[in-house]
Amino acid sequence: MKLVGVSGSLVGSKTAKAVNKVLSAAKLADAAIETELVDLKEYDVEFVKGTELSNYNEDTIKVVETILAADLLIIGSPVYQASIPGALKNLFDHLPVDAFQGKVTGIIMTAGTDKHFLVAEHQLKPILSYLKGLIPSSAVFVHNDDFNEDNDISSKEVGARINNLANEMLILQNSIS
Repeated sequence: MKLVGVSGSLVGSKTAKAVNKVLSAAKLADAAIETELVDLKEYDVEFVKGTELSNYNEDTIKVVETILAADLLIIGSPVYQASIPGALKNLFDHLPVDAFQGKVTGIIMTAGTDKHFLVAEHQLKPILSYLKGLIPSSAVFVHNDDFNEDNDISSKEVGARINNLANEMLILQNSIS
């Protein structure tokens, strides 16, 4: 079983580190699981032009194929202007409408204010549902204050929520496989 984590930020490291925490928690829960991080800042994903995937650059094809080949996913997103970043939405626009069918698709969000904790519910969840993702009952919200000076998550409460999310994702995926 392969779990792919997507970090939907083009700047900074907090979102990627949060996604990596979920990948690590899943690996601790099931040593046999294969994990991979797709950090959008490491790829040149082209803007959607409405053409076949084969007409895009190598990075775009690789990212889309990696996501489509995953058995389950964790989507990480920062909150910019009370929404998900355009780079992440652009990636979703590359995917077919049933891209996440039969795949548990978890959510972890990072933000600078608690006022953005509902972005997962109102912005990201509808997109993942449209792509037919099976979304766990809870998402993880990580406030900037939950990171230490090295941008590692230092909050024990957030760490526990991450472990719970990873375990729930694995239980759900195993139950439908």
